[in-house]
Amino acid sequence: MQKYKPLILVTNDDGINAPGIAALIEVMKTLGEVVIIAPDKAQSGMGHAITINSTIRINKRNTYDVKEEYSCSGTPVDCIKFGVNKIMDRKPDLCVSGINHGTNMSINVIYSGTMSAAVEGAIEGIPSIGFSLSDYTIDADFTASKKIVKTIAEKVLQNGLPEGVCLNVNIPKLKLELIKGIKVCRQAKANWVEEFDERHDPSGHPYYWLTGKFENLDLNDIDTDIWALENGYVSIVPTQFDMTAHKAIAEITKWEF
Repeated sequence: MQKYKPLILVTNDDGINAPGIAALIEVMKTLGEVVIIAPDKAQSGMGHAITINSTIRINKRNTYDVKEEYSCSGTPVDCIKFGVNKIMDRKPDLCVSGINHGTNMSINVIYSGTMSAAVEGAIEGIPSIGFSLSDYTIDADFTASKKIVKTIAEKVLQNGLPEGVCLNVNIPKLKLELIKGIKVCRQAKANWVEEFDERHDPSGHPYYWLTGKFENLDLNDIDTDIWALENGYVSIVPTQFDMTAHKAIAEITKWEF
């Protein structure tokens, strides 16, 4: 009897030609049948954006030697929606996004195309993981990341995930032997102190570049993703798409509308 192979959907936000997704695909091919649907260009910072005011174009490719492979003109979330509803003949057993070039810790999960793809997978009822490496360079070393990715993906395939939950995994920029372990933790309280750098074009008209500084407001708490990364651990934050502030319901109900 032929052994059942998990069906795995792979995407990212750095684009289908990024080194990070190549590393992720390499690992997933050892775990099951792989279908790739990823943006045809970088889509970092797109959050949970979807394409509604223009067309989406899909191009079939054969770069990574997998079951099926497509580039998509849309966002990471478009990729998941298109894969589940148009390309795949059954629901995937696992959806993975990344490996992102740069972290998606703390508040960055809100802006991240990598994590929004994982969240969309969870909305579709698929066990989903977003992977990020704390290295923004195009020539980042994914050797240690591949070991971590395989360990966590195997656990999710074995155990599943709670309904409505995906995993936000951030990996420190360290050799494997220097990584202290894997910590399940919470999203740190932090924000961006933002500025707009004003410049002028040759006609004298102003234009702006968004700049800013990341500010950690959980400096002394050791149960956060920022602490884990800064201290040599892989962080796993269970993340949900239910944005209800449940603990505020009782308080606001007292207002007696």
